[in-house]
Amino acid sequence: MQQEQIWNADVAQSYDTPGTGQFAPEVLGPTVDRLARLAGEGSALEFAIGTGRVAVPLAERGVRVTGVELSLPMVERLRAKVDEATIPVLIGDMATTRAPGTYTLVYLVYNTISNLLTQDEQVQCFRNAARHLAPGGRFVIELWVPELRTLPQGRKATVWQSEPGYIGLDTYDVLSQHVVSHHFHFDESDDTEPVRLFRSPHRYVWPAELDLMARLAGFELESRHADWSGGEFTAESPSHVSVYRLPTER
Repeated sequence: MQQEQIWNADVAQSYDTPGTGQFAPEVLGPTVDRLARLAGEGSALEFAIGTGRVAVPLAERGVRVTGVELSLPMVERLRAKVDEATIPVLIGDMATTRAPGTYTLVYLVYNTISNLLTQDEQVQCFRNAARHLAPGGRFVIELWVPELRTLPQGRKATVWQSEPGYIGLDTYDVLSQHVVSHHFHFDESDDTEPVRLFRSPHRYVWPAELDLMARLAGFELESRHADWSGGEFTAESPSHVSVYRLPTER
C-alpha cells in the first residue's frame, strides 16, 4: 500500500472529528500546551501536518508553524481552515523534505513516524529533523508502545478496541516489525455501505530503538512521559511522548 493511496480524499474527508476522538479538548489541549512551551519564542515545524489538527490551534497560540505533508487531500482540508501565509506547507516526504529556515521545535505526533516502513527511513527522519533545528532545538515524537505482550503465541492479530459500530485490530509480522491496523466501521442504517474498512501499514519501534535512532542523528533524550500532560512513563504505558534535544553547541 502506497502512502499516497492510503491518505486519499476519502480518508481526508473523514479525518476531522471536531470535539471528539483526537480532536477532543482533553486530548488536543495538553498537546498544544506542551508544544507551545517547547517552541518558546521560536518557530515550529510539523512533520506529517495532515489537516492541521495540532498546527492550527498551535498557530492560534502565536507559534509560527510550517508543515511537511505527503498527502495533497490532507493539505486541501487544511487549506479550508488557514491559508498558506498563516501555515506554509511543503508537499513531500518527512524523511527527506527540507523546509526553509531554522526552527526551535520539530514535532511528529500520533504515531506518524511508524508510517515510515523501514528502519532506514525512520533514521532519515531523525536526521531530517536535526537539519532543521537550531543548536539546543528539540524533536518531539508521540508514539505507541508495541503491544506484543498481548499477542498470544501462534497468533498474528490483536483486537485493541471494540465498541458499538467499530472494531480495531492489528495484524503483526514480528520478523520485520510490521503491523497493519484494520479499522472496521459498521453502520446498519447505510444500505449501500454498511461496513467500511480502512487499513494502514506501520513499522513499530520500541522506545530503546527510537533512542538509538536519535543518537545517530546527534540527539539526546531529554524527557519521556506517558502523555502530553507529563504523566509518568512506566512498563504499562501504552504510548509515550519523547523529547529529544540537540546539543546547544554543534
